[in-house]
Amino acid sequence: MFKVTPAAATQINDSASKGGAEGMALRLAAIRHDDGSYDYKMGYDDVSEDDISFKSEEISLVIAPEYIPLLDETTLDYVEMDDGQMQFIFLNPKDINFVPPQTA
Repeated sequence: MFKVTPAAATQINDSASKGGAEGMALRLAAIRHDDGSYDYKMGYDDVSEDDISFKSEEISLVIAPEYIPLLDETTLDYVEMDDGQMQFIFLNPKDINFVPPQTA
């Protein structure tokens, strides 16, 4: 299933608080392109009747059923990039651009 890291959870909560989206679920979606690469989307939203909803790191998540196969086994993280900027990243082993994180 889809997972959220503690760092991502902290940033999601901070963003929700600053943006007036407290109590809303984080909706996730993905599109697979013909070349096997993925585009990811996320935003705060209400839960619809057909949605799959669950929690990870105490974050309420919602995914429409058609996106479950694309996002299964994916982890959302919040990391510092090479340029020093913090960014959300999707770690999806099904994405051809997936590079496993380096462990120290």
